[in-house]
Amino acid sequence: MQEQIDAFLSSVGNERGLSANTVAAYRNDLEQFAAFLAGMRGLATWSALTCAELGDFIAFLRQRQYAETTVARKLAAVKSFCHYLKEQGILEANPSDRLPSPKVGRFTPRAITPQEVTALISAASSDPTPEGLRDRAMLVTLYATGMRVSELTALDVDDLDLECGVVSVSRNPERPRQVPLNAEAVSALRTYLETARPLLAQRPDERALFLNHRGSRLTRQGFWLILKEYADRAGVPEVTPHTLRHSFALHALSQGFELREVQRILGHVSPATTLVYQQLLQEAASGTDGRVVLNHGSSYDRVASQGRTSAPLE
Repeated sequence: MQEQIDAFLSSVGNERGLSANTVAAYRNDLEQFAAFLAGMRGLATWSALTCAELGDFIAFLRQRQYAETTVARKLAAVKSFCHYLKEQGILEANPSDRLPSPKVGRFTPRAITPQEVTALISAASSDPTPEGLRDRAMLVTLYATGMRVSELTALDVDDLDLECGVVSVSRNPERPRQVPLNAEAVSALRTYLETARPLLAQRPDERALFLNHRGSRLTRQGFWLILKEYADRAGVPEVTPHTLRHSFALHALSQGFELREVQRILGHVSPATTLVYQQLLQEAASGTDGRVVLNHGSSYDRVASQGRTSAPLE
């Protein structure tokens, strides 16, 4: 059964240009599904799969109190896989066709205010060590570009063009994009490259942009720990790397950026994904959503959502 899962993941990864994180989520969900079928239903081949097993799997997830958003994500992976199995002739009929999709609440991106972003970056700016200069450069760049943390940590030195003020984001080779850098990001990156990175680097051939104390590429997990420390110092609770991504999108749109430009910068495949931010801004302007707060005094200074995130936008 694992062989079909591997073939499916290879297929969707190539055809749809999905990110490595999305493919990993698909893998986890489908391997959990396969383990459930083998352990609790005694299924040894996908050809024996029926709608009854799918219903039992959903019940299994709910008995273990998975959030509805998680159940919906797992079911979406299973449905896509069942469609693939039918296309490959492994299933005569798609047993997921008659399954209703779980209803989930409206997604509300959680963002922080421009003032909180400033406090977060200021917390890093107070540390003059090579690590502090690196951290400031990372935080400023993440907020200025709306990158995913996996894209930030995957950057190489050669991806930067500070003279032109752009960075090449190419973690997904199927959808590379050029993202503009503002003056603050260019300055922070230049300072890091000239005065901090040479002290962190231990090999002259290391091309990773952001380095840890061992001189190798900083990981996503390492960045999360760094962000949490500065968030605690700044008194800004519940901040994740995706919080800064959401904050960039809301603040940029509030400053008059075109929706398609924000979509391009974020790397969203569908404009519908980016439209969520514009809808929040419209609700704020009409006063229909108490979770959106007006703010003033920043280069991105008009709106930031204080709502909770129920699931991440890519």
